[in-house]
Amino acid sequence: MDSPAGLHAVAAPHAGLQARAWQVLEAVTDPEIPVVTLRELGILRDVRTAADGVLEVVITPTYSGCPAMGQIEDDVRAVMQREGLEARVVTQLAPAWTTDWITEAAREKLRAYGIAPPGRCSTSAAAGLAGSAGAPSALLRFASPRPGQQATVPCPRCGSGNTTETSHFGSTACKALYRCLNCMEPFDHFKPY
Repeated sequence: MDSPAGLHAVAAPHAGLQARAWQVLEAVTDPEIPVVTLRELGILRDVRTAADGVLEVVITPTYSGCPAMGQIEDDVRAVMQREGLEARVVTQLAPAWTTDWITEAAREKLRAYGIAPPGRCSTSAAAGLAGSAGAPSALLRFASPRPGQQATVPCPRCGSGNTTETSHFGSTACKALYRCLNCMEPFDHFKPY
């Protein structure tokens, strides 16, 4: 039987490989929105070592049937292979992905790219954001509305809340198409779910 010290010595190389894999994966961007990474979007869920010693990169689709998942898997495999890391990609469906997993940095990148970031789906997420020190007030406007109310979606270009949805589906199924009634510019809104 291995001693605890022996087990720790075996686990240490795996931890080093996992850390290296996380570092390598930090650069993998979403194929549909190249300004944000898979990790920032919450698609990249975990890097773990399987029972057979192979690294597993765990991803979750933004919605069932997302056409970008094949490209995401290929991009993850390619970057791991390029860095000499043996890994397999595992798709995990539960818990289901939510826009609440998008980081604040990614939300700002989306806005700068011209996409209105999604609102918060859970009231606890919105409450947590409201209670955090230094939370930008613009982000608080994205909180999901009460039932029967429509959310205000500020224009990512001019910041106006005077916007209207022109199509429930934008450039991808996870986005809706809006138009700002002040600056008259069209923009995508990443739908909260």
